[in-house]
Amino acid sequence: MDLSVNVKINNMKYIVIGCGISGLAIANMLQDNDNEVIVFEKDSRPGGLIKCDIIKGNLFHLTGGHVFNTKRQDVLDWFWKHFNKKKEYTKAFRNSSIIMQDGNLVPYPIEDHVYCLDKNIQKSFIKDLITITKEERQYPNNFDEFLRGRFGKTLYNIYFQPYNYKIWRRDLTEVPLNWLEGKLPMPTVEEMIFNNINHIEEHTFVHSSFYYARRGGSQFIADRLSKDLNIIYNSDINKIEKEGNKWKINDITCDRIIFCGNIKQIPNILISSQIDIKPFINDIKALEAHGTTSVFCEIDKNPYSWLYMPSKKYESHRIICTGNLSKNNNAKGKMTASIEFTDYINKEDILMNLKKMPYSPKYITHHYEKYTYPIQNIMTRNMINNLKMVLEPYGIYILGRFAEWEYYNMDTAIGAAIDLGTRL
Repeated sequence: MDLSVNVKINNMKYIVIGCGISGLAIANMLQDNDNEVIVFEKDSRPGGLIKCDIIKGNLFHLTGGHVFNTKRQDVLDWFWKHFNKKKEYTKAFRNSSIIMQDGNLVPYPIEDHVYCLDKNIQKSFIKDLITITKEERQYPNNFDEFLRGRFGKTLYNIYFQPYNYKIWRRDLTEVPLNWLEGKLPMPTVEEMIFNNINHIEEHTFVHSSFYYARRGGSQFIADRLSKDLNIIYNSDINKIEKEGNKWKINDITCDRIIFCGNIKQIPNILISSQIDIKPFINDIKALEAHGTTSVFCEIDKNPYSWLYMPSKKYESHRIICTGNLSKNNNAKGKMTASIEFTDYINKEDILMNLKKMPYSPKYITHHYEKYTYPIQNIMTRNMINNLKMVLEPYGIYILGRFAEWEYYNMDTAIGAAIDLGTRL
């Protein structure tokens, strides 16, 4: 006689605040491990920064142009448990170019395609590489020093400085290196020389190839990951408070909270006599970020995925040719793209800028997102880690791009959720 009993144990009750990619990922991980999970979302649908709209049959990424790839095997394994790689996704190689000051196109990354530039620039670049190899290698203190030391002053002056200034809107010596890991190609001098001599197409840097949903863009990811979750939409969180040994949010109690919103909210909503976050309040208030105005346009047909624009002729810094990421992103006979401007720009200025730009962009609509690029200083990461050490013993965990003030792409956000889920 078999007396064994299979019991499903409800380990913990969690509330997850926010269902962008970080909240969706951690909520699924916790639920898959027999926890009860409730998600609060202030919007009427999931996605956060990866949301998309359909405009006249065309798919508009409201912020960015989110694609999926990663060098972490655990992220790959987790992602493909939720999606059918062959049926639901296409794989593509990044076909990106830089629109130079003279209007000529140079393939990305520029350091591998200097042979496409003027001969005087090529000679200057060679001198820079010789100088770099002779100098004693020193660890850079900021983004400016990194770019000069890695690529030389010639490429710094014609591309890296003007392009990155458009994004950060500040002297690059004020931009720390914390955000950089996994964001840029990191070739050695030997690799740059070899690639230029042999005209090698570089396919090893991050996101040089990627997966993209055949239909729905990154909204498809958010919709799929939200499907089996208990999400309460249109829910503003005004208060996180203790009730006995539980936490209470909007009349619902739980054992633990995963906060995936904007950390700037925490001083206003966390009410607890046990947790003293006063030492962090001024630092949290001082955190800086940039927003993005994404302008959705019909443009001339082209073969590119991303076009980067360092030239001061254009206020925009890049064109994301989302219409090339999947043929289903365009209405019949159309080609669409998102043109990005750092921070807010009004419609009148948008229309004036579009007249100057290549590929004849025709305005469809635009979206402004206040928080897209977190800006760290040398103390930011340490401050956030210390805040975590204060909150976590009481069952509050922070996760996500603006909860942790980290420059997370979609894959690194999922990786951070895996790391937190493992600790929990």
